[in-house]
Amino acid sequence: MSKRRSKSHRADLLLRGRITIEMGKAVGLNEAGADLLEQIAISGSLSEAARQLHFSYRYAWLLVDGMNRSWNEPLVTTATGGKRGGGAKLTELGQAALSAYRHVQVELEHFLDTQTASLRLAVGKPH
Repeated sequence: MSKRRSKSHRADLLLRGRITIEMGKAVGLNEAGADLLEQIAISGSLSEAARQLHFSYRYAWLLVDGMNRSWNEPLVTTATGGKRGGGAKLTELGQAALSAYRHVQVELEHFLDTQTASLRLAVGKPH
């Protein structure tokens, strides 16, 4: 085996995972959706949230629409433009779902970090 190939196999071993909340066959919330909810909560605007995440407005709108349709109640409410302008905000359910998602995400990352050490020992990678 060449040294070049050998070095590439010495890359740090990490465990990573992603969380998806499924509602029947639909995606109720995933990482992109959680990021979008977070930005909507910060900016109060779907278009600004999309800009901050480098999402197209259409993608962001479809993501919100899909999430809203998946749950019994919407996660986001929107208002169209006009004299006061439009806007978007999280509902109570949206805030609760985002908070729960982020909590599970932190717990999963912690679990995977602890399991990484065990996996490294099992396969002979000390770091």
